[in-house]
Amino acid sequence: MTSSAQLLELAEEIAKKAGELLMRRPSNFELDQKSGVLDFATQMDHESEKLIVAAILAARPDDSIIGEEGSDRVGTSGYTWVIDPIDGTVNYLYGIPGWCISIAIKDSEGYLVGVVHAPSFAMTWSARRGGGATCNGKPLRCNEPVSLDRALIATGFAYDIERRKPQAEFIKELLPKIRDVRRMGACAVDICMVASGSVDAHFEAGVNEWDYAAAGLIASEAGAKFAFKKGIWDGEKYFVLTAGPSLFRALAEALAPHGYDLR
Repeated sequence: MTSSAQLLELAEEIAKKAGELLMRRPSNFELDQKSGVLDFATQMDHESEKLIVAAILAARPDDSIIGEEGSDRVGTSGYTWVIDPIDGTVNYLYGIPGWCISIAIKDSEGYLVGVVHAPSFAMTWSARRGGGATCNGKPLRCNEPVSLDRALIATGFAYDIERRKPQAEFIKELLPKIRDVRRMGACAVDICMVASGSVDAHFEAGVNEWDYAAAGLIASEAGAKFAFKKGIWDGEKYFVLTAGPSLFRALAEALAPHGYDLR
């Protein structure tokens, strides 16, 4: 019988191998080569998923896989890997630190293992259900309690310009009530920053399961409250909110009138 500790070790190993591949990105691109740069980033996204999937199947051929780049397969073991080969692709494209590889494993009871590896930060966040969360091997606890007026909050914005308009209106309303806003550029890293106490909360609409699967478990195991709801904007995407329990309640109340109701 496979233990969650063994699965976590395997997921960490695979994530770090993908990180080594992705760190081969050229140190600088000319902006007038933008189309070629985009092609390269897309290619590396696919190459990372190909590496991850091959490593999973070599070790665990009976497991299921859900992958951002279409590597879905149905297995028979009862375990499903949820993988994002590059979360924060725009960061990766522009050479901005903070992109990551996200790998989660779930079973019939929910998410069992989560790894978020950010090579450009030299940080690996990890957790297994009931076993706590770590970053580079050190235990994590989120910030708690934090009042709304002292909260440093991370968020993300939609690619679609029309969907950014209501987001901008809410941020305009929220800013006078909090300490400040941060925008990391990768949902999984944002959520892990809550687990680490580097920010106090994170919320974002329009994300996919592979964006939050690993990080949500990591935040939960670090004492944060993590919640997601499908279909607030798009029937196939999710709204996520992460914070320490007291701040979670305050943010949920502030978000609800704007259509992001997780109460």
